Amino acid sequence: MEDYIEAALAAGHIRPSTSPVAAGFFFVGKKDGGLRLCIDYRGLNAITIRYPYPLPLVPAALEQLRGARVFSKLDLRSAYNLVRIRKRDEWKTAFHTTHGHYKYRVMPFGLANTPVVFQALINGVFQDLLGKGVIAYIDNILVYSTSMEDHVRQVREVLTRLQRHHLYVKLEKCEFHQTMVTFLGYVISRQGMEMDVVKVRAVTEWPAPATVWELQRFLGFANFYRKFIRNYSSVAGPLTSLLRGKPKRLAWTDQARAAFQQLKNCFTTAPILRHPDPDLLFMVEVDGSSGLGAVLSQRHG
Repeated sequence: MEDYIEAALAAGHIRPSTSPVAAGFFFVGKKDGGLRLCIDYRGLNAITIRYPYPLPLVPAALEQLRGARVFSKLDLRSAYNLVRIRKRDEWKTAFHTTHGHYKYRVMPFGLANTPVVFQALINGVFQDLLGKGVIAYIDNILVYSTSMEDHVRQVREVLTRLQRHHLYVKLEKCEFHQTMVTFLGYVISRQGMEMDVVKVRAVTEWPAPATVWELQRFLGFANFYRKFIRNYSSVAGPLTSLLRGKPKRLAWTDQARAAFQQLKNCFTTAPILRHPDPDLLFMVEVDGSSGLGAVLSQRHG
Protein backbone atom coordinates (compact mmCIF):
# COMPACT_ATOMS: atom_id res chain seq x y z
CA MET A 1 0.00 0.00 0.00
CA GLU A 2 2.78 2.43 0.90
CA ASP A 3 4.54 1.65 -2.40
CA TYR A 4 1.35 2.33 -4.38
CA ILE A 5 0.66 5.64 -2.63
CA GLU A 6 4.25 6.78 -3.11
CA ALA A 7 4.24 5.86 -6.81
CA ALA A 8 0.80 7.41 -7.44
CA LEU A 9 1.84 10.66 -5.75
CA ALA A 10 5.04 10.79 -7.79
CA ALA A 11 3.12 10.15 -11.03
CA GLY A 12 0.59 12.87 -10.22
CA HIS A 13 -2.31 10.41 -10.19
CA ILE A 14 -3.39 11.30 -6.65
CA ARG A 15 -2.91 14.16 -4.21
CA PRO A 16 -3.58 14.71 -0.48
CA SER A 17 -7.21 15.56 0.19
CA THR A 18 -9.44 17.32 2.70
CA SER A 19 -12.60 16.02 1.02
CA PRO A 20 -15.61 15.35 3.29
CA VAL A 21 -15.93 11.85 1.78
CA ALA A 22 -13.65 8.83 1.87
CA ALA A 23 -14.02 5.43 0.21
CA GLY A 24 -12.41 2.26 1.53
CA PHE A 25 -9.10 1.25 -0.05
CA PHE A 26 -7.66 -2.27 -0.18
CA PHE A 27 -5.94 -4.86 -2.38
CA VAL A 28 -7.06 -8.31 -3.53
CA GLY A 29 -4.93 -11.11 -4.96
CA LYS A 30 -4.68 -11.69 -8.72
CA LYS A 31 -4.29 -15.03 -10.50
CA ASP A 32 -0.68 -14.22 -11.40
CA GLY A 33 0.22 -13.70 -7.74
CA GLY A 34 0.13 -9.91 -7.93
CA LEU A 35 -2.25 -7.52 -6.21
CA ARG A 36 -5.21 -5.65 -7.65
CA LEU A 37 -6.21 -2.26 -6.24
CA CYS A 38 -9.83 -1.99 -5.10
CA ILE A 39 -11.63 1.13 -3.86
CA ASP A 40 -15.16 0.83 -2.53
CA TYR A 41 -17.01 3.40 -4.62
CA ARG A 42 -20.46 1.85 -4.13
CA GLY A 43 -21.79 4.96 -2.42
CA LEU A 44 -20.54 7.26 -5.17
CA ASN A 45 -21.71 4.92 -7.93
CA ALA A 46 -25.21 4.77 -6.45
CA ILE A 47 -25.72 8.49 -7.12
CA THR A 48 -23.74 8.73 -10.36
CA ILE A 49 -25.60 9.59 -13.56
CA ARG A 50 -24.69 6.85 -16.02
CA TYR A 51 -22.97 7.75 -19.29
CA PRO A 52 -24.99 5.73 -21.85
CA TYR A 53 -22.07 5.01 -24.18
CA PRO A 54 -22.26 1.39 -25.41
CA LEU A 55 -19.64 -1.27 -24.83
CA PRO A 56 -19.03 -3.55 -27.83
CA LEU A 57 -20.94 -6.83 -27.97
CA VAL A 58 -18.00 -9.24 -27.96
CA PRO A 59 -19.66 -12.17 -29.80
CA ALA A 60 -20.88 -9.83 -32.53
CA ALA A 61 -17.44 -8.23 -32.85
CA LEU A 62 -15.77 -11.64 -33.21
CA GLU A 63 -18.03 -12.48 -36.15
CA GLN A 64 -15.81 -10.16 -38.21
CA LEU A 65 -12.89 -12.62 -38.15
CA ARG A 66 -13.74 -14.65 -41.27
CA GLY A 67 -10.60 -15.23 -43.32
CA ALA A 68 -8.22 -14.01 -40.63
CA ARG A 69 -5.08 -16.13 -40.29
CA VAL A 70 -2.76 -14.02 -38.14
CA PHE A 71 -3.57 -12.43 -34.80
CA SER A 72 -1.98 -10.13 -32.22
CA LYS A 73 -3.50 -9.11 -28.91
CA LEU A 74 -2.55 -6.09 -26.84
CA ASP A 75 -3.32 -5.25 -23.22
CA LEU A 76 -3.01 -1.60 -22.23
CA ARG A 77 -1.14 -0.59 -19.09
CA SER A 78 -2.91 1.53 -16.44
CA ALA A 79 -5.15 2.77 -19.22
CA TYR A 80 -7.79 4.43 -17.05
CA ASN A 81 -5.19 6.57 -15.31
CA LEU A 82 -4.56 8.39 -18.59
CA VAL A 83 -7.94 10.13 -18.40
CA ARG A 84 -7.95 13.39 -16.41
CA ILE A 85 -10.74 14.04 -13.90
CA ARG A 86 -12.35 17.48 -13.94
CA LYS A 87 -10.67 19.36 -11.11
CA ARG A 88 -13.86 20.37 -9.33
CA ASP A 89 -14.92 16.69 -9.21
CA GLU A 90 -11.71 15.32 -7.73
CA TRP A 91 -13.03 15.47 -4.15
CA LYS A 92 -15.68 12.86 -4.99
CA THR A 93 -13.00 10.22 -5.59
CA ALA A 94 -11.36 10.63 -2.17
CA PHE A 95 -10.24 7.52 -0.30
CA HIS A 96 -8.44 6.84 2.94
CA THR A 97 -5.65 4.49 3.98
CA THR A 98 -3.86 3.92 7.26
CA HIS A 99 -1.39 6.59 6.15
CA GLY A 100 -3.62 9.39 4.96
CA HIS A 101 -6.50 10.80 2.94
CA TYR A 102 -6.13 11.23 -0.83
CA LYS A 103 -8.12 12.00 -3.97
CA TYR A 104 -7.59 11.09 -7.60
CA ARG A 105 -6.57 13.52 -10.31
CA VAL A 106 -7.06 10.82 -12.95
CA MET A 107 -9.80 8.28 -13.59
CA PRO A 108 -9.45 5.31 -11.20
CA PHE A 109 -10.76 1.77 -11.39
CA GLY A 110 -14.12 1.22 -9.74
CA LEU A 111 -16.15 4.21 -10.89
CA ALA A 112 -19.42 3.36 -12.63
CA ASN A 113 -18.60 5.25 -15.82
CA THR A 114 -14.92 4.33 -16.04
CA PRO A 115 -15.25 1.47 -18.59
CA VAL A 116 -17.51 3.35 -21.02
CA VAL A 117 -15.50 6.58 -20.79
CA PHE A 118 -12.37 4.68 -21.76
CA GLN A 119 -14.25 2.79 -24.47
CA ALA A 120 -15.24 6.12 -26.01
CA LEU A 121 -11.60 7.19 -25.91
CA ILE A 122 -10.24 4.01 -27.50
CA ASN A 123 -12.96 4.05 -30.17
CA GLY A 124 -11.84 7.54 -31.08
CA VAL A 125 -8.25 6.35 -31.45
CA PHE A 126 -9.17 3.47 -33.78
CA GLN A 127 -12.45 4.69 -35.27
CA ASP A 128 -11.54 4.03 -38.92
CA LEU A 129 -9.93 0.65 -38.12
CA LEU A 130 -12.69 -0.92 -36.02
CA GLY A 131 -14.11 -3.92 -37.85
CA LYS A 132 -11.33 -3.58 -40.44
CA GLY A 133 -8.56 -5.50 -38.72
CA VAL A 134 -9.03 -4.18 -35.17
CA ILE A 135 -11.36 -5.06 -32.30
CA ALA A 136 -11.07 -2.89 -29.18
CA TYR A 137 -12.83 -3.79 -25.94
CA ILE A 138 -11.92 -1.25 -23.25
CA ASP A 139 -8.19 -1.89 -22.72
CA ASN A 140 -8.01 -5.13 -24.74
CA ILE A 141 -7.14 -4.91 -28.44
CA LEU A 142 -7.15 -7.64 -31.08
CA VAL A 143 -5.47 -7.12 -34.46
CA TYR A 144 -6.39 -9.67 -37.14
CA SER A 145 -5.28 -10.07 -40.74
CA THR A 146 -5.51 -12.43 -43.69
CA SER A 147 -1.75 -12.41 -44.34
CA MET A 148 1.47 -11.83 -42.41
CA GLU A 149 2.40 -8.93 -44.67
CA ASP A 150 -0.85 -7.12 -43.93
CA HIS A 151 -0.59 -8.01 -40.26
CA VAL A 152 2.84 -6.45 -39.78
CA ARG A 153 1.53 -3.25 -41.35
CA GLN A 154 -1.64 -3.23 -39.23
CA VAL A 155 0.18 -3.90 -35.96
CA ARG A 156 2.63 -1.11 -36.73
CA GLU A 157 -0.28 1.27 -37.36
CA VAL A 158 -1.99 0.27 -34.09
CA LEU A 159 1.20 0.75 -32.07
CA THR A 160 1.86 4.09 -33.77
CA ARG A 161 -1.58 5.35 -32.79
CA LEU A 162 -1.19 4.15 -29.23
CA GLN A 163 2.12 5.98 -28.96
CA ARG A 164 0.62 9.12 -30.48
CA HIS A 165 -2.10 9.14 -27.81
CA HIS A 166 0.30 8.25 -24.97
CA LEU A 167 -1.27 4.82 -24.46
CA TYR A 168 1.10 2.04 -23.45
CA VAL A 169 0.88 -1.76 -23.47
CA LYS A 170 1.77 -4.40 -20.90
CA LEU A 171 4.36 -6.20 -22.99
CA GLU A 172 4.22 -9.29 -20.80
CA LYS A 173 0.52 -9.72 -21.64
CA CYS A 174 0.82 -9.07 -25.37
CA GLU A 175 1.14 -11.69 -28.10
CA PHE A 176 2.27 -10.84 -31.62
CA HIS A 177 1.89 -12.55 -35.00
CA GLN A 178 0.14 -15.70 -33.74
CA THR A 179 -2.04 -18.24 -35.52
CA MET A 180 -4.05 -18.73 -32.32
CA VAL A 181 -4.72 -16.40 -29.38
CA THR A 182 -6.97 -16.31 -26.33
CA PHE A 183 -9.00 -13.10 -26.34
CA LEU A 184 -11.76 -12.15 -23.91
CA GLY A 185 -12.38 -15.75 -22.89
CA TYR A 186 -12.32 -17.28 -26.39
CA VAL A 187 -9.57 -19.19 -28.19
CA ILE A 188 -9.46 -17.72 -31.69
CA SER A 189 -7.85 -19.18 -34.80
CA ARG A 190 -8.50 -19.34 -38.55
CA GLN A 191 -10.75 -22.36 -37.87
CA GLY A 192 -13.08 -20.42 -35.59
CA MET A 193 -13.71 -19.96 -31.87
CA GLU A 194 -13.32 -22.38 -28.97
CA MET A 195 -13.74 -22.19 -25.22
CA ASP A 196 -10.71 -21.25 -23.16
CA VAL A 197 -9.31 -24.55 -21.82
CA VAL A 198 -8.47 -22.90 -18.50
CA LYS A 199 -12.10 -21.93 -18.00
CA VAL A 200 -13.30 -25.35 -19.17
CA ARG A 201 -11.10 -26.96 -16.52
CA ALA A 202 -12.55 -24.63 -13.91
CA VAL A 203 -16.07 -25.78 -14.82
CA THR A 204 -15.28 -29.49 -14.88
CA GLU A 205 -13.67 -29.23 -11.43
CA TRP A 206 -16.48 -27.08 -9.99
CA PRO A 207 -17.95 -28.62 -6.82
CA ALA A 208 -21.71 -28.86 -6.40
CA PRO A 209 -22.98 -25.44 -5.21
CA ALA A 210 -24.08 -25.40 -1.58
CA THR A 211 -25.74 -21.98 -1.55
CA VAL A 212 -27.94 -19.89 -3.81
CA TRP A 213 -25.06 -17.50 -4.45
CA GLU A 214 -22.75 -20.36 -5.46
CA LEU A 215 -25.32 -21.70 -7.93
CA GLN A 216 -25.87 -18.23 -9.40
CA ARG A 217 -22.12 -17.87 -9.81
CA PHE A 218 -21.83 -21.25 -11.56
CA LEU A 219 -24.72 -20.51 -13.93
CA GLY A 220 -23.30 -17.07 -14.69
CA PHE A 221 -19.98 -18.67 -15.59
CA ALA A 222 -21.63 -21.38 -17.70
CA ASN A 223 -23.94 -18.90 -19.43
CA PHE A 224 -20.94 -17.07 -20.89
CA TYR A 225 -20.32 -20.12 -23.09
CA ARG A 226 -23.93 -21.08 -23.76
CA LYS A 227 -23.52 -20.59 -27.52
CA PHE A 228 -21.20 -23.62 -27.56
CA ILE A 229 -23.72 -25.93 -25.86
CA ARG A 230 -26.60 -27.35 -27.84
CA ASN A 231 -29.95 -27.05 -26.04
CA TYR A 232 -28.32 -25.08 -23.24
CA SER A 233 -31.60 -23.82 -21.80
CA SER A 234 -33.03 -27.34 -21.61
CA VAL A 235 -29.87 -28.77 -20.06
CA ALA A 236 -29.62 -26.00 -17.46
CA GLY A 237 -33.38 -25.84 -16.86
CA PRO A 238 -33.47 -27.97 -13.69
CA LEU A 239 -30.73 -25.75 -12.20
CA THR A 240 -32.40 -22.45 -13.03
CA SER A 241 -35.63 -23.87 -11.58
CA LEU A 242 -33.91 -24.06 -8.19
CA LEU A 243 -33.67 -20.25 -8.20
CA ARG A 244 -37.32 -19.50 -8.90
CA GLY A 245 -39.05 -17.52 -6.23
CA LYS A 246 -35.74 -16.18 -4.86
CA PRO A 247 -35.21 -18.98 -2.32
CA LYS A 248 -33.02 -18.48 0.75
CA ARG A 249 -31.65 -22.03 0.53
CA LEU A 250 -31.08 -24.56 -2.24
CA ALA A 251 -33.40 -27.55 -2.39
CA TRP A 252 -31.52 -29.95 -4.66
CA THR A 253 -33.53 -32.45 -6.71
CA ASP A 254 -32.34 -35.56 -8.55
CA GLN A 255 -33.02 -33.77 -11.84
CA ALA A 256 -30.93 -30.78 -10.76
CA ARG A 257 -28.00 -32.99 -9.71
CA ALA A 258 -28.12 -34.79 -13.05
CA ALA A 259 -28.32 -31.47 -14.91
CA PHE A 260 -25.32 -30.12 -13.02
CA GLN A 261 -23.20 -33.09 -14.10
CA GLN A 262 -24.55 -33.05 -17.65
CA LEU A 263 -23.78 -29.35 -18.04
CA LYS A 264 -20.22 -29.91 -16.83
CA ASN A 265 -19.82 -32.76 -19.32
CA CYS A 266 -21.06 -30.53 -22.15
CA PHE A 267 -18.05 -28.28 -21.65
CA THR A 268 -15.65 -31.11 -22.50
CA THR A 269 -17.38 -31.93 -25.80
CA ALA A 270 -18.15 -28.43 -27.09
CA PRO A 271 -17.51 -27.81 -30.80
CA ILE A 272 -15.38 -25.25 -32.57
CA LEU A 273 -17.65 -22.49 -33.86
CA ARG A 274 -16.69 -21.49 -37.38
CA HIS A 275 -16.51 -17.83 -38.33
CA PRO A 276 -19.62 -16.87 -40.37
CA ASP A 277 -19.14 -16.78 -44.14
CA PRO A 278 -21.54 -14.28 -45.78
CA ASP A 279 -21.07 -16.06 -49.12
CA LEU A 280 -22.67 -19.26 -47.80
CA LEU A 281 -26.32 -20.02 -47.12
CA PHE A 282 -27.47 -19.43 -43.53
CA MET A 283 -29.87 -21.94 -41.94
CA VAL A 284 -32.09 -21.19 -38.96
CA GLU A 285 -33.46 -23.98 -36.76
CA VAL A 286 -36.02 -23.11 -34.10
CA ASP A 287 -37.68 -25.18 -31.39
CA GLY A 288 -40.46 -24.16 -29.05
CA SER A 289 -41.58 -27.55 -27.75
CA SER A 290 -40.29 -27.44 -24.17
CA GLY A 291 -38.65 -24.03 -24.27
CA LEU A 292 -37.61 -21.46 -26.83
CA GLY A 293 -34.37 -21.79 -28.74
CA ALA A 294 -32.77 -21.24 -32.13
CA VAL A 295 -29.60 -22.21 -33.99
CA LEU A 296 -28.01 -20.23 -36.81
CA SER A 297 -25.70 -22.43 -38.88
CA GLN A 298 -23.99 -22.89 -42.23
CA ARG A 299 -22.91 -25.94 -44.19
CA HIS A 300 -19.16 -25.98 -44.85
CA GLY A 301 -17.65 -28.41 -47.33
